[in-house]
Amino acid sequence: MQYRIRILPRWIIFLLDLALVEVGIFISFLLRFNFDLTSMARFEIRSILLLSLVLNMILFYLLRSYAGIIRYTNIEDTFRIFTVAAIAALFYYAINLIVNRPPHAHLLFPKAVVAINFFITSFILIGYRLLIRYFYNFYQQHRLDEKSRTKAVIFDTGEHGLVTKRVINGMPNGRIQVVAFLDDGGETGGKMLEGLPIYNMDEISFRKLKQEDVTLLIIANRNLSKEKLNYLVDVCLNYGMRIQQVPPIQEWLNGTLNTDQLKDVKIEDLLERDVIKIENDYINSQIKGKTVLVTGAAGSIGSEMVRQLTEYKPSLIVMCDNAETPMHDMFLEMNEKFTEAHYKIFMGNITDEPRMRYLFETYKPNIVFHAAAYKHVPMMEDNPSVAILNNVLGTKTIAELSMAYGVEKFVMVSTDKAVNPTNVMGASKRIAEIFIQSFFKQIQKKYAEAGEKGAAPTRFVTTRFGNVLGSNGSVIPRFKKQIEEGGPITVTHPEITRYFMTIPEACRLVIEAGAMGQGGEIFVFDMGSPVKIVDLARKMIRLSGKVPEVDIRIVFSGLRPGEKLYEELLNNSENTMPTYHNKIMIAKVREYDFEIVQDKIDKLLARAANHDTLGTVAQMKNIVPEFISNNSIYEQLDVKPTVSN
Repeated sequence: MQYRIRILPRWIIFLLDLALVEVGIFISFLLRFNFDLTSMARFEIRSILLLSLVLNMILFYLLRSYAGIIRYTNIEDTFRIFTVAAIAALFYYAINLIVNRPPHAHLLFPKAVVAINFFITSFILIGYRLLIRYFYNFYQQHRLDEKSRTKAVIFDTGEHGLVTKRVINGMPNGRIQVVAFLDDGGETGGKMLEGLPIYNMDEISFRKLKQEDVTLLIIANRNLSKEKLNYLVDVCLNYGMRIQQVPPIQEWLNGTLNTDQLKDVKIEDLLERDVIKIENDYINSQIKGKTVLVTGAAGSIGSEMVRQLTEYKPSLIVMCDNAETPMHDMFLEMNEKFTEAHYKIFMGNITDEPRMRYLFETYKPNIVFHAAAYKHVPMMEDNPSVAILNNVLGTKTIAELSMAYGVEKFVMVSTDKAVNPTNVMGASKRIAEIFIQSFFKQIQKKYAEAGEKGAAPTRFVTTRFGNVLGSNGSVIPRFKKQIEEGGPITVTHPEITRYFMTIPEACRLVIEAGAMGQGGEIFVFDMGSPVKIVDLARKMIRLSGKVPEVDIRIVFSGLRPGEKLYEELLNNSENTMPTYHNKIMIAKVREYDFEIVQDKIDKLLARAANHDTLGTVAQMKNIVPEFISNNSIYEQLDVKPTVSN
């Protein structure tokens, strides 16, 4: 039956509509004359029916009112039928004006019949279409076993919510049935929308939905605040409901939605914050038409920096990295997605001074974003000399070349692990921060001694933030993989806490901080509230539709070498000053004498070059006294010798 309906020829609809029009004419006369056939006999009914048949045949053909698929009748189809009926009524009236003259002197279509027929014809043609649509939808919704269908509620009573409901409930083999809407406005609660109840977004409503065996919430509104999204997710998880989102309309396949496109809410959606507003005009004036160098351009932060920098139309972006395959992947992406951008791939190690000098001589960058760094705590704990050579020597090399070749601004990407470091990686980044600050202070001093006015030609800026979501080696991709494999999820400690920020958000703040920096600042970002990693793991398990400790266990593996429970953005002796951006602050940090710093760093680099592990770490602790190792073999270097009397 369903197959025959689907391929029902249009000519059958055409003939059916014509037949119903004729019935409508006849009914109109009956109603006008109160079913008095004698009074009707005074009119040439056969001629009227024939004329009506020819006229409507022409109108149907021209306006194609028969071409729509009946079971999907919509407003456009209804409007076409009203148009046909209205034009036909005008023709009937015009015919009356023609024939109502001597010697005829009588109306072919009584005026009341014309009016009645307009409504009767419209009602019949639209009514049977809607009736077929109703029974078709009723059949589709009830032909599957109710127990095999997932009952869902849609969050959004706007256009997106309605479209989503129609698509899902109209699918022939759909396994989801929308039974209600959810709205946060309060005014629509208790009302009906397309035959379905609307619930308010409160605990009482969720209890009712639970009683009705609703197990899925579909979020059709993509413009939810992160607070509201988190609230919905928390309540749904408490009531055992899954949460899925409708993709943006531009991502619908061939302009239509399929239930396969519904995506589970990801933990990243909950942790990320609302889009940050940045001063695009000011940043544009700083970057447009200039040559920008990005080190570590194939990494998580560096690659996103490149993507965002293309928006400001620099004359050239030089992408420097030492990782061949990731750089090739970035090259392909730039070719495919950023065809108007001007860029150059430059393979090289930031510790290779001759190679980096060639880069500066060849491309003469105006702005440098230094994102290249070794960042994995356990690996650097085992390889401190390599951490120093890359993170300290590499930074020193790029900074000195930036000064030598007249770079306008040097922006270094640092980390919250540089604050009160407990590991080699964090300490290496703190040493790099110290070098950059003291180096700029020394440049300013020499600039002033030379009698020059204003700021030094090259301004050095540092940005400091915490963990980024989705970065290489991030905890979230690892948890996802462990969940897919059925667990267990490994968390180092039940109390371990971290700040999180999305990569795009972090890069936007880095770019803006770099633009506002006048030199010597360490900018810290508002990272929001810290998150317990074990809570993160539990929520990810529940979002996957499983139960923590029942379907997937959580195992505590113990803190890794150098790892600490809580990350900080400032140490105890630091505080901040505000900027014009409420998410960017300037850290007031201790200042160091450059000559002392340079001497200590030279000794550090010498020990690192000889791969003297203990000597390297000992010198790091000499430069950064607050570097106290945690859960590490280097704790022995923190033990103070006892002094005998």
